Amino acid sequence: MKTRILSLIIIFTALAVVLNIYGPKIPYPLYPFLWFQLWEIPIVAAFLMAGPRSGVIVATINTFLLLAVFPGGLPTGPLYNFVAILSMFLGMYLPYWYAKRQCKTENFGVYLRRNLVLFSVSALALGILLRVSLLTVVNYFALQQTFPIGFSMPVEAVLVFLPLGAIFNAIVALYTIPIAIGIAAVIMSRTKLQ
Repeated sequence: MKTRILSLIIIFTALAVVLNIYGPKIPYPLYPFLWFQLWEIPIVAAFLMAGPRSGVIVATINTFLLLAVFPGGLPTGPLYNFVAILSMFLGMYLPYWYAKRQCKTENFGVYLRRNLVLFSVSALALGILLRVSLLTVVNYFALQQTFPIGFSMPVEAVLVFLPLGAIFNAIVALYTIPIAIGIAAVIMSRTKLQ
């Protein structure tokens, strides 16, 4: 692994952990055990700047550190966050993968720059869609389980939670992805990471 990529992994992992432990936490008014936070932004920025493998490495290290240090209200909560991040990654990667298959390799960089808005909007839309869809399924099954996996919610309460949880997950992706894209674009335009 290149030193530059390894450095990015270390920096973005540290930022994610620090933001999770010490960063602002705004409770979701409808379910105060859910918080709006900023710690996913460096993980998504690492995914965009250093590639999918590096993003997954940062997310994995962050998950293990959170399980050990700051799991939150539910000890298995970091695992749910990990699933949310991976589903967002998949949604963000799909437009890139599709374009790569449709374009000649030597023209791909130019093609990406010309269609940056299209890729950004597609990555945002698919990132939100996959995060909301997958987490809705996970929440349906997990919230009914006993602590430490879930909150022992009856099915009726889970069904009330699901649309409100979907709104929460959409909002998180809605601010995380564009901010991470902006950060990655600024850093990459000023460095040799392209």
